[in-house]
Amino acid sequence: MLAAWEKAQPDDLIEGLGEHHGLLGGMLEAVIKPKWPEDFKRIIGITYRFSSGWRRVHNPITGHDVADDLTTTEFTVAMLTARGWTQQEIAERMNISVNTVKSYIAQVKNKLCVKNRKELKKYMLL
Repeated sequence: MLAAWEKAQPDDLIEGLGEHHGLLGGMLEAVIKPKWPEDFKRIIGITYRFSSGWRRVHNPITGHDVADDLTTTEFTVAMLTARGWTQQEIAERMNISVNTVKSYIAQVKNKLCVKNRKELKKYMLL
């Protein structure tokens, strides 16, 4: 992640980072946010503009729509959870507390009306 950042930053080529925020699995939070908080805010702004509506995509494997009503961070936590990451692993990767991860997972489950990870997988493009 840091190598990509070092190539993108001098020319301000950060759009790709914003466009792939959810797929980067918390690396932006862990690597970019602590040292470059203003750039991180800009990347998140790009993420919100880019992702607005894109998650309405149909998941061809399960037949479900990808979750569109999650925030970008909720979506990232949901992706990692659906991939089998532990709450501790997610917290470490995203540089947040385990309790914060638990809160995001609860919010995701509530918004999607799911009870567990297995049900959550139906909504995520893995």
